Amino acid sequence: MHFPASNPRFHPLVLAIAVSAASVSLPAWAVQPFVLKDIRIEGLQRTEAGTVFASLPFRVGDTYNDDKGSAALRALFATGLFKDVRLEVTGQVVVVVVEERAIIANVDFTGTKEFDRETLIKALKDIGIGEGQPFDKGLADRAEQELKRQYLTRSLYGAEVVTTITPVERNRVNVTFAVTEGGVARINEIRITGNQAFSENTLLTELDLTAGGLMTWYTKSDRYSRAKLNADLETLRAWYLNRGYLEFVVESTQVAISPDKQNISITINIREGQRYTVTAVRLSGDYLGKDDEFKSLVTIQPGEPYRAEAVTNTQKAFTDRFGLFGFAFARVEAVPQIDRNTGRVQVQLNADPARRVYVRRINVSGNSRTRDEVIRRELRQFESAWYDGARIKLSRDRIDRLGYFSEVDIETTEVPGTFDQVDLTVSVKEKPTGSLLLGASFSSADKLAFNASVKQENVFGSGNYLGIEFNTSKSARSLVVSTVDPYFTDDGVSRAIDVFYRTTKPLNSQGEDYQLVTPGAAIRFGVPFSELDTVFVGIGIERTTIKGANALPENFFRQRALFGDSSTSVPLTLGWQRDGRDSALVPNDGRYQRLNLEWGIGGDTRYLRSNYQYQQYFPLSKRFTLGLNGEFGIGRGLGGRAYPIYKNFYGGGLGTVRAFDQNSLGPVDVTGAYIGGNRRLNLNAELYVPFPGTGNDRTLRIFGYTDAGNVWREGESMADTEANPIRVSAGVGLSWVSPVGPLKLSWGVPLRYARTDRIQRFQFQIGTAF
Repeated sequence: MHFPASNPRFHPLVLAIAVSAASVSLPAWAVQPFVLKDIRIEGLQRTEAGTVFASLPFRVGDTYNDDKGSAALRALFATGLFKDVRLEVTGQVVVVVVEERAIIANVDFTGTKEFDRETLIKALKDIGIGEGQPFDKGLADRAEQELKRQYLTRSLYGAEVVTTITPVERNRVNVTFAVTEGGVARINEIRITGNQAFSENTLLTELDLTAGGLMTWYTKSDRYSRAKLNADLETLRAWYLNRGYLEFVVESTQVAISPDKQNISITINIREGQRYTVTAVRLSGDYLGKDDEFKSLVTIQPGEPYRAEAVTNTQKAFTDRFGLFGFAFARVEAVPQIDRNTGRVQVQLNADPARRVYVRRINVSGNSRTRDEVIRRELRQFESAWYDGARIKLSRDRIDRLGYFSEVDIETTEVPGTFDQVDLTVSVKEKPTGSLLLGASFSSADKLAFNASVKQENVFGSGNYLGIEFNTSKSARSLVVSTVDPYFTDDGVSRAIDVFYRTTKPLNSQGEDYQLVTPGAAIRFGVPFSELDTVFVGIGIERTTIKGANALPENFFRQRALFGDSSTSVPLTLGWQRDGRDSALVPNDGRYQRLNLEWGIGGDTRYLRSNYQYQQYFPLSKRFTLGLNGEFGIGRGLGGRAYPIYKNFYGGGLGTVRAFDQNSLGPVDVTGAYIGGNRRLNLNAELYVPFPGTGNDRTLRIFGYTDAGNVWREGESMADTEANPIRVSAGVGLSWVSPVGPLKLSWGVPLRYARTDRIQRFQFQIGTAF
């Protein structure tokens, strides 16, 4: 069969074969170039014709040739929409014949208990398996392997996944992943070999992975994963390096799984090497003529065993100090010079500050909702200023503390074509900042309480807060509407407005027919005096009414006699706080201080009420924490007027002195009511230890405590240990960061008490404080 080279018209079948071959390798049949008069598309069912035309490298009027045909086939296959593509040439017309891939109509799972269905659907959609996407057998196989890998991370080594593809009408398919999860493979043994200086049990306590035990159902520390093992190996390495063993190495690890894939044993083979003692620390390189200043930052102590943590901290302190002077790319290298014969080491710190740079521009990215100004006003590093590492870190921390973002990162990039300029990019990942809460809580004091709230931490991306809260219990009810503008002024002064309605019935009189009703409003301003200190100033107005007349306590009668059923107060508030704890939920280190002053300057009452709290946490070890808390409050009437009873302090129960009934400490009137007082003292000490079997988990801990404190009324002496002595109690408890909030349970005994005290040995509450 012969086709003359001058004839551009081929038989359609032969042309299709020729063009297809051209798409694979060198053309078997050549098409003489010709000018296109038309392009037709055949075989489309769902795909828009425009999608095909957009992928073609030629248009009507262009010259068509073999290279353009091959490029068209590659481009169309690359869209992933077509199972097969052919080009047919008829005269001066190119016909694109396509066979579309099936579309995934539905993705489903059976037998999945370990993972949430929506989580799996989202994970598979990220790799191309999802409703409405073209079906690809290769992607389905990849999805199956990904599912198996996810189950391996949960120690489900016996998990099996079978993929079923079911065709449905209109060239669609249903994809079903049938999962047989099997049982969880658990670690039944961890061995460490090669250790000489430290016992195996000592080393095992440093690992987060553990063999099965009493509480591993909660901690899940007996579930193996490679990532967890690698983290434990790094922990082990750091533990040795911090004790002078510079040449410590993990020689090998063996992970063996039983034939039924239910039990795992781990063997870690180590070589300790010898222990080295630091004899000297030397500085070399360029320290900007501030050698003495840098020497003061050295935490490596000659005469002590080599500590890698001290070396790392010193390097970081050096690079941070270089950053203060604008040297963004400073390098500090620690070179240990060891003498194996004597077991000594000299540490040489080589510094190269590189070059000083300016920050040319600061970019913000990732904030699709939050306004740029909300982020930029937290920055302490400015454009066109020297690069300052401390200010950049502070800026990142301040943005993170806003609570609007799940991720905050600041990247430094050099400006092309310059040697002394960098750009900073603040990258954030936004998270939902609104919440609708409907819930209930239970405590030994208040019994069942309901609460509801609607909160928006970042209204319209402005950084302002708006919230409505409703709480109710047997002793107290409240409705509060609050709004906060954290940058009421450009200097960072915040403004908060509260409108509230509260009813209070003292806990010791829950069966009586009286209560205090207090509607009111307040406005306060927060003035930042430093990065850590904030002073609050505010003013409000309250109107308190005594409702009911049956069995009124004596001080309620006096209040009525002095001020009538209702009294108005205009309190001026002044407060200060500093929170340096490492965690608000499970603190292990740091200090917290709070001082509040309330001055009744107007209305029917004149009084001054103050309260100071101090907390300190001491990390005794990696697992043991000592917490101390002290709180003192005092109030008094001014201008010859009595101190209002509804400003009294109360004591007893969680948050004050445990093992005593809530609010049962202090003065008792002739009716037997606990009336509180104008002074209160609380002293608390807690020693936290891990719950047996939880390893290094800090969300579940037990504690021993000792509490002391009391409440005194006007005229009583705090030093009079006979009339109203300080109460003392001691006991044990459980602290758990539960899914519904921090839970604290305690059981104790009173060590020093009076006959009028109400004893309550067991107490608990969700959401309690110290």
